[in-house]
Amino acid sequence: MAKAFLFGIALWLGVAGSLLAASPAKKQPGWAELSADQQQTLAPLAPRWDALNGQRKSMWLGIAQRYPTMPPDEQTKVQRRMQRWVKLSPEERKTVRQNYRSLQQLPPEKKQTLRQQWDEYSKLPEEERRKLSAEKAAETKAAKAAKVNAKGSGPGPQPSSATTLAPTPEPAK
Repeated sequence: MAKAFLFGIALWLGVAGSLLAASPAKKQPGWAELSADQQQTLAPLAPRWDALNGQRKSMWLGIAQRYPTMPPDEQTKVQRRMQRWVKLSPEERKTVRQNYRSLQQLPPEKKQTLRQQWDEYSKLPEEERRKLSAEKAAETKAAKAAKVNAKGSGPGPQPSSATTLAPTPEPAK
């Protein structure tokens, strides 16, 4: 589910990222300088707002500007995603951004295929999505374990079989 969420965030950032290209580079306001409406819309970002760089502030301000014209279900989605975004660790946010950049470099037909797959996944019942996420997590865990095991059998000093197979002596009574 985390991978699906990160993929969803990456797609969502695609929309927001298009605003960045059109935004002029200028000093962005601090939290105290935002209007009451902007502060209400961007409330999940309040603790981190002043630490954001100008480009990210610009992106969020663009979202806040469009927010009043969004349908209620879209507003709810934006709020939910914003709340999830601020809960991500810096490493997870970095991963989402890298995934977004990778998606941007795909050919249009591959992007369309991924959008269709995402739409199909999004329409699944929550229980089915959880099941798929659990399966994917198990596959990922197995792949990581295999990678660790493969590294252990590479070059470098290895314990001898006598060392690894020798029984541990029992303490004297």
